[in-house]
Amino acid sequence: MFFYFWLILLVIVNAFWLGLVFFSLPGNWLMIITTILFALWQRSIFSIYTIIAAVILAIIGEVIEFFAGAGGAKAAGGGKNTMAAAIIGAIAGAVLGTVLIPVPIFGTLLGASIGAGLAVLIVERKAGKELKPSFKTAAGAGFGQILGTSAKIIIGVAIWLLFTIAAFL
Repeated sequence: MFFYFWLILLVIVNAFWLGLVFFSLPGNWLMIITTILFALWQRSIFSIYTIIAAVILAIIGEVIEFFAGAGGAKAAGGGKNTMAAAIIGAIAGAVLGTVLIPVPIFGTLLGASIGAGLAVLIVERKAGKELKPSFKTAAGAGFGQILGTSAKIIIGVAIWLLFTIAAFL
């Protein structure tokens, strides 16, 4: 009976870590680390295959999120410079958005999206491109960033479900 208390506590802690993903924080990795520590303590609960699957999912989530803004910029007609600007702008925007837009979750997400878009717009205009195509590329970067962060959140939910189901099987 006491053992189930620890399992339920693990599920709750992992749900808290999952919530951090909404703020562009490493919640997926914290779920994995917490579960690994629990698995080392209670060896018969989680198989190595469950842990490996979660790590692979987390890596996929990171890659998708990292390159989504750049992919959106490229899909909308941007080049390598705009792709790099989208990545840098998304990181800076996420940090600033968390501070300047005090709406939980959306501040960080909007900040990353706006940051990616603004950085791309600046690079496009400095390269001498017209305003309308530059806005199109910037919008692509911003939209790509939203999709990337959303994908990482969905993957985080999958990791949480994987660990939760494995804990009680």
